[in-house]
Amino acid sequence: MSEAGPKRFYETVTVAAEDGVYVIKLDGRPAKTPGRHLLGAESQILAEALAAEWSQQQDIIDLTTMPLTRLTGFARDGGEDARGPWRQTILAYAGSDLLCYRAPETGLAARQAEIWDPFLARFAERVGAPLTVTEGIIAVEQDPKSLAAIEAYLDPYSLERLYAAKLLTEMTGSAVLALAALDEDAPAHEIFAASRLDETFQAERWGIDAEAAIREASLRRDFEDTLRFASLTP
Repeated sequence: MSEAGPKRFYETVTVAAEDGVYVIKLDGRPAKTPGRHLLGAESQILAEALAAEWSQQQDIIDLTTMPLTRLTGFARDGGEDARGPWRQTILAYAGSDLLCYRAPETGLAARQAEIWDPFLARFAERVGAPLTVTEGIIAVEQDPKSLAAIEAYLDPYSLERLYAAKLLTEMTGSAVLALAALDEDAPAHEIFAASRLDETFQAERWGIDAEAAIREASLRRDFEDTLRFASLTP
């Protein structure tokens, strides 16, 4: 444990359904988020996983071992008012998606086409949103119909799942890869690797940078935690 957290102040952890939300209770009292909202979830499965994180704490609460609690807290504090901004973040990334911008360098461009093109093709079929690919950094304007299709695809998402989609989009630089991860379109490790394709190519040419490797390992943990969080939400 890198930093001492608060002492465990409760004996029992339970889950109670209240107004359509499964709330975490510590010694019968509702747990709260940092923003003072009830800590809970629309998904009973997620709520049970939250309860498990709290139950597993020892004498000192180690928040680094509670990723689901952290992610749920941010989602609950964002609330329904955050849905619009989260959707717009995802759509902004889709408008300049990582997978749509190809390197002018032949070797890297060939690998991008090999790995990224199948994701784009399946995304177009699954979401109904074909995206245009370009070379270099010249901006390309995506079809508004495709962006509208993506927005409609996000509409049924629960608050927690939409928050996860926003985070995954930011982590990968790609709405296509984020939704592929949520839809289990490919194994998670392949999706993460696809998001790091350019960095991997450069590391193969010039060698691995130690600090970059540490940052990537941290990003991978966040990606895996967020994907697990999403898997427990509707």
